[in-house]
Amino acid sequence: MANLVNLESVSKSYGVRPLLDGVSLGVGENQRIGVVGLNGGGKTTLLEVLSGLAEPDSGRVSQMNGLRMAVVTQRTELPEGSTIRDVVLERYDADHEWAADARVRSIVDGLGISALGFETPTKNLSGGERRRVSLAAALTGELDLIVLDEPTNHLDVEGVRWLADHLLARRVSVVVVTHDRWFLDTVAGVTWEVANGRVEQYEGGYADWVFARAERARLAQTLEEKRQNLARKELAWLQRGAKARTSKPKYRIDAAEALIADVPPPRDSVELMAFAKRRLGKTVLEVEDVTLKAGDKPLLDNVTWRLGPGERVGLVGVNGSGKTTLLKLLAGESAAVSGKRIQGQTVALAHLSQELDDLPGDRRVLQAVEDVAGRVVLGKQELSASQLLEKLGFPAARQWTPVEDLSGGERRRLQLCRLLMAEPNVLLLDEPTNDLDIDTLQQLEDLLDSWPGSLVVVSHDRYLVERVCDTIVALFGDGKITHLPGGIEEYLTRRAKAVDAPKRIEGSPKATSAEAKLTAAEKRAAGKELSRLERKLDQLHSKETKLHDALLEAATDPDKLMALNAELKAVLTEKDEVEARWLETSEAAE
Repeated sequence: MANLVNLESVSKSYGVRPLLDGVSLGVGENQRIGVVGLNGGGKTTLLEVLSGLAEPDSGRVSQMNGLRMAVVTQRTELPEGSTIRDVVLERYDADHEWAADARVRSIVDGLGISALGFETPTKNLSGGERRRVSLAAALTGELDLIVLDEPTNHLDVEGVRWLADHLLARRVSVVVVTHDRWFLDTVAGVTWEVANGRVEQYEGGYADWVFARAERARLAQTLEEKRQNLARKELAWLQRGAKARTSKPKYRIDAAEALIADVPPPRDSVELMAFAKRRLGKTVLEVEDVTLKAGDKPLLDNVTWRLGPGERVGLVGVNGSGKTTLLKLLAGESAAVSGKRIQGQTVALAHLSQELDDLPGDRRVLQAVEDVAGRVVLGKQELSASQLLEKLGFPAARQWTPVEDLSGGERRRLQLCRLLMAEPNVLLLDEPTNDLDIDTLQQLEDLLDSWPGSLVVVSHDRYLVERVCDTIVALFGDGKITHLPGGIEEYLTRRAKAVDAPKRIEGSPKATSAEAKLTAAEKRAAGKELSRLERKLDQLHSKETKLHDALLEAATDPDKLMALNAELKAVLTEKDEVEARWLETSEAAE
């Protein structure tokens, strides 16, 4: 099977630093590739070279003839003077055309485009909204390849799952840079790690990549131990003579379980809870009979909620549900309409907000942290300011950079370092993972695992929330804070039911939906589309039957079995899509 895009000995540098050095790789049909690596390591450069947005310094990039490709990077711009309709629905002349397409309706709803208003000028949108509009415009096309750079950054947990499901359901190749590990593990069948100018390829998603890295580190350690043992034995041989020479030890590569057999749980919850109670007492943060609004929008209605000592709470909800406003109330930075906020006497509170206006631009990175404290104790770990900075992605050479020269992601990390250096016992974190790469996220989680205190986290990073939090609560827009024993999966299930309920009502005989307003000409067009879809279903059914027969004949040929099985999965996926469109079209034609 031919590749859609090939890179042959590609090199690309910015200044004297090579980001890609003799890289050769390809993107196959229906292949889903996740790209990971440190910030500044060359991930975005790889995407831009692969998609033709940037020319390589040397080497060759070739694309399949007639390749249909969409690219959404962090630098994608929307047309000047355009509206959301112009960008997302430019392929359609009338509303009924896209409304009759189940895939486009799903994109518009899944990315929250309808809520923004189709006539809204794109110049009035926030950065996150512009990214969602760009993503929706790319996904509505008929494509062979989608190239995405951090598509989950401005999506909530619900939007991230919708995007994962959408990409899995489409017969399209995907190359995506993401730091969202749940998304990476769900979507990617192959992982590319960009580091030191090279691109290492791994089969599978995040879990497979982590195992491969751990195995590689274990082998490296084994080789070092072996080298040292051999050196000692060689020295003994020189001292005692050749007759004392012994045979080399044999090493065995253990199964995956051996890598984690002696690894303790991420944290000792009982010990941390006991320590937190000693530090915090019984009262931490409480809100009693609180009514909270954002402007005229009601968020909480006469709510009482308590954060106990050592509790680790993840707060989820759709964008605009009031998560940030609630954090500000807990932090004492905003007031409720009614009710009261209670803070324990021993509480030392730190709030990581989404604003970056509290950093001293006239200081260097290390100085900015040492201004808070020289050393910090986090659980059982005692770290210097420099060591904490290194854990959060500031190597020694970077620690003397002026704060004003830092990127947005680096300023975010510095802000977090300064908060942790103050040794708070209550942490309120609002989107702490924004602009953090996977290695830094792992270090942050490691720090939080050993941190004894109460914690409230708002994040679209499902992996982080499930890893560091023991309790999940949600804002559903009903004026309450709802505890979810089933975690984020329960939240997504409830949200799906809430979204489906009005659709079922709209689908009743009394509803006046777009489909119910089709003209006679449009119904005739829908009838023709039904006939075309029925012919397509017959073809796919015939192909499915032939593939089943071929699988039986190839029972003794593993390679052929794998190829046929992959082809059968593709046919079944396409068949499901065609059946869904047939159902939608048949409803419109009635």
